[in-house]
Amino acid sequence: MDWNDENIARLRQFWADGLSTAEIGRRMGVSKNAVVGKAHRLDLPARPSPIRRDGAPAPARQPAPRRLVGPTLPSLASAPAAVAPAPRPPASPPRVAAAPPIAPPAPRPVVPPALRAVAARTTRSVPCCWPIGEPGTKTFRFCDADAASGKPYCPDHAQIAYVKVRDRREEAA
Repeated sequence: MDWNDENIARLRQFWADGLSTAEIGRRMGVSKNAVVGKAHRLDLPARPSPIRRDGAPAPARQPAPRRLVGPTLPSLASAPAAVAPAPRPPASPPRVAAAPPIAPPAPRPVVPPALRAVAARTTRSVPCCWPIGEPGTKTFRFCDADAASGKPYCPDHAQIAYVKVRDRREEAA
């Protein structure tokens, strides 16, 4: 931005109006830092810092009113008159012997979902960790084939996972 006399006059006016540096920048099409730098070079009066450095607590600010989003209920003034409750039937004669309270049914034990059967491994081989399917779905699983030695994947999936780096020096010649 070219800080000509017109732009400097606008900056001085916005500054005098008490606008924030960010708002001045938005209105003038420059960054907040450009406004701060030019105000400093013009020796405009300093703004009070929002950060209290004297250790005194900041004055209590009124919370902003809550904004309502979505449908709201109609006001009580526009609500129809309340309907009177239906009359109760006459009280029955008191009972002599009360029935024992019924105990609530015992909670059923939580049964975890069935786990997939895995064949017992006689050797200490590591299964392939290649994911198959979408995680979080019932069809998600791992490859479980025997992994190549020193790798987490079977030989087929290791070829996909580990791509050999080409020597680009041959291409440059």
